[in-house]
Amino acid sequence: VAPGVVYTTFHHPGTQANVITTDFSDWATNCPEYKVTAVQVALSNGPSDWQQEYEEQARQARRIAPAMEAAE
Repeated sequence: VAPGVVYTTFHHPGTQANVITTDFSDWATNCPEYKVTAVQVALSNGPSDWQQEYEEQARQARRIAPAMEAAE
């Protein structure tokens, strides 16, 4: 990746690429305007509060509900 360019994969929802895009989209495909999204890159020493909260919500959503008793 060239200096000044940021890359992410858009195929997998777990990347959360749509979180950083604007509400504008391509007229033909309705895809977000990834190529014109401004970002700021900074060093990190761990997941952000948002990332931790999202992971907890995702973990809760993946739980298997307890079995229900059949109606008589």
